[in-house]
Formats: sequence, structure tokens, C-alpha cells
Amino acid sequence: MRKKRILLLSEGFGAGHTQAAYALSSSLRKLSPDVQTKVLELGSFLNPKMAPLIVSAYRKTVTSQPRLMGYVYRHQKSFNRLTTLALHRIFYTHTQNIVKQLKPDIIVCTHFIPGAVVSRLKRLDPSLKAPLITVITDYDAHASWISPEVDRYLVSTQEVKAKLRRRSVSAAKIRVTGMPVHPIFWEHPGREEIQRQFSLKNMPTVLVMGGGWGMMNDAVVNEALAGWRDKVQLVFCLGQNDKLLREMNEDPRYSHPNISLLGFTREVDKLMEVSDLLVTKPGGMTCSEGLAKGIPMLFHSPLPGQEEENCRYFTAAGFGEPISSLDVVDRWMKRLLDDYGDVRAKRQAHLEEISRFNPLQSAQSIIDMLE
Repeated sequence: MRKKRILLLSEGFGAGHTQAAYALSSSLRKLSPDVQTKVLELGSFLNPKMAPLIVSAYRKTVTSQPRLMGYVYRHQKSFNRLTTLALHRIFYTHTQNIVKQLKPDIIVCTHFIPGAVVSRLKRLDPSLKAPLITVITDYDAHASWISPEVDRYLVSTQEVKAKLRRRSVSAAKIRVTGMPVHPIFWEHPGREEIQRQFSLKNMPTVLVMGGGWGMMNDAVVNEALAGWRDKVQLVFCLGQNDKLLREMNEDPRYSHPNISLLGFTREVDKLMEVSDLLVTKPGGMTCSEGLAKGIPMLFHSPLPGQEEENCRYFTAAGFGEPISSLDVVDRWMKRLLDDYGDVRAKRQAHLEEISRFNPLQSAQSIIDMLE
């Protein structure tokens, strides 16, 4: 009997969307041996020369003109209509052939652009019968995610469901499944082994992340954190920001036995496990991974749009706090030093509280559609 085929489509505009696709792929295979999955960043797959140029231009715009990105986010519906049509004609003219060649039983999109493109293809070609599932990978739901051709939406919270309902999406199409975090983030291996692997000491530890692109390059906050290096261990995870990694390696302020400077790594789950505080940009996937690990979070420089919404959600829920001033950094450093036992106890209580959630719920919802 042929295995059921699930095609997961993402895009390379930030690492979180593709992380969600791979997390779902892993969970689906874990739940069912009769499922075959394939993950594609659609633009990169169909046009490997042009797509990196577009992603690079997007990255530069995000870092240099965040207000512009906020405007685009707020006016997403009209912007996305033009963008989708352009991308459909320029990059994705072969998408229909890819779908017909792979013959998926379900198509899952973790980024709104491939979701919009597949929706358009389904409108233009009635022979594309595979159900379309959209996984919203932030704690907000803007208009670009929404299309009549979507058969099911998987969302993180009841609040996101309510936002979809206000945009006239049928309740029957929406499932609140939580964010599809990779199963390894729900595991809790021994801290000592991980500390040995990364040459870390057994002391209060802060993990500083800027996302897959390593965009957290605010020298003021980094310097404030480094000022505690004699008493607190700091792990800077700089992603693909090779320039910042070189600069910090050459800066004497970060040359210290209690400071580790890392580039891109696929072992963030281990680093979160042995850290006591996460300083991060509030990307949807990073925050969700931190939530699964129970680690308290400080949110740094949210981009206008979905990161601001993510920051609001996690702050209101008591899982984190924005860095509104350097006093917030100092207060948390003192807390790690003076009340370390209390910080650890609250983290353990948080882990016990979230243990009742099913980390495979998103994948299970997809399998339910297959059946």
C-alpha cells in the first residue's frame, strides 16, 4: 500500500517558518509509519539563483527600515495580492507541475506566500484536489494567511482563532493546536553532559539569540550583558550573522572565560536546556521553543508587525518581558545571582504546568484529515 504523502511548503524569509515545517515533518513520521513527508522552501527549490537574492534584499530591508516593514504588515492584504501574483508568474509557474509530480495527499504551508500561491493554483486548476492546510507560525493572524481555498487552519492560541473568526473564517476550519515545536524541545536530557559538550560551567547562564539570521546586533544591550561576565555565564548565538561574530570575537569585552560566541547551530534545544534566561527577538518559533523549555525570556527590539504581537502575547501570558530599558537587564542579572533557586523552581513549576499539552497536536490534526 502506498504511503500517504504530505508536502510541506515554506519560504526562507526568516528561519522560523521552515523550522515549523521540519518540526511537523518529524512529528508526523513519529506518529505514523505510513506517512511520507517532504519539506520544500518553494522559492529556493524552484529558482535557487534568484531566491537568495530576494531573501537577502528582504533581510536588508528588515534590518535597515523596520518602519517600512511595519507599514507593509499593516497593509498586508493589498500588498500580498500584488506580491502573490508577481511571485506566481516569476517564480512559481512550475508549482503546479511539482504538485502533480509529487502527488501529495495533503499540502501544508507554514508561510503565507506558498499558501497564497497554492490557493491560487487550486482556483485556476480544479484538478488539484489535495486539501490545503495553513499553519500560522506567529501569535497573530493577518489577512495574508487567509484564503477561501484553505481547508484547515492550525493556530497557536484561542486568541489567534478569534482573529480569524473576526476575518470571517469559519470556525469549522480552525483548530487550536499550539505551535508545532520540534519534539526535541520537549525532551530534558542531563545538563551536565550538555555543559561538557559546549565547555560551559555550572553557573547562572544567559542565552542570547537573534534568530536564524542573527539579527540581534544592538551593541548597547550586548555590552550591558557582557558587563556581568564575571558573575554570569553568557552564550551569544549569532546565527548566520558572520560579520557580527567576527566583530565580537575581535572585541576584548567578549574575550572572557564566561562568554561563548557561537554561529549558526542546530542544537538550540540543548543550549536552552542548560540556560536560565533567554534574551531573544520575539520570533514566533523561538518563543514557542523557549515556552516548551520553560525558560524565562527577555524580548529584544521586536520588529513592527508580527514580532510586536508575539511580544504582547508572551508578556501578557507571563512568559517573558520586553527590554524596555537596561534596568530590566540589570534586574534579571541580580535575580539570577540573588534568587537563583527561586528562578529554577519557577521554571520547574512552569514545565509541570505545560506538560499536559500534547506537543504532537498539530501533526495529529493533519493525520486526522488524512483519515
